[in-house]
Amino acid sequence: MKKQIPFLLLTLMLGHSALAVDIEIRALFGGAAMIAIDGKSQLLKVGERSVEGIELVSADAEKAVVEYKGEKLTITLSDRIASSFTQADQATVMINMNKNRQYFTAGSINGRSVQFLVDTGANVVSLDSGMAASLGISLADGEKSWATTAGGPTQVTLVNLPDVQVGPISQHNVKAVVSHASHPPYVLLGMSFLQHVDISEKAGLMVLTSKL
Repeated sequence: MKKQIPFLLLTLMLGHSALAVDIEIRALFGGAAMIAIDGKSQLLKVGERSVEGIELVSADAEKAVVEYKGEKLTITLSDRIASSFTQADQATVMINMNKNRQYFTAGSINGRSVQFLVDTGANVVSLDSGMAASLGISLADGEKSWATTAGGPTQVTLVNLPDVQVGPISQHNVKAVVSHASHPPYVLLGMSFLQHVDISEKAGLMVLTSKL
């Protein structure tokens, strides 16, 4: 059975006309909330106000309090998966920026744990052959090619990953490139995965939300 989306329809009478604002809470975090206002998602931290005039007064893992035109309303969510929430077939992951201004997050490839570095500048997911071997990724049927790196040309193999998962967000048959040169001990999470999510970034916080 499909879950109902918790939403709040605020209607304020202004003179002889009514102004209706749809507010949908898509995810809740400690001190922040992913809010869709008239269908447009945006991340608000406590004390921040949207351009529509909706202020996030407080937020925790269970509820958010918003204020609009002097009225305060409390909205709760019932579903929770770790620090991520699922609403109407959407899943959300929150990632904090590290001191090097990078976004690292834990995840898995084919059910095996890896560390991802989110890289919106990379066309595809990228890892080296040693890590591919440890993850049970066969290169035998992959397409051989060459890529230019900072260290010069290097041989690569193009493969499809059966399953890539970050938090509750999972994608199948994700294109990836396996480098035969040395690679840092993490996987670059490129656009072959990220194209399937909406990305928002604000004040050192990145939020990935699966697309409907």
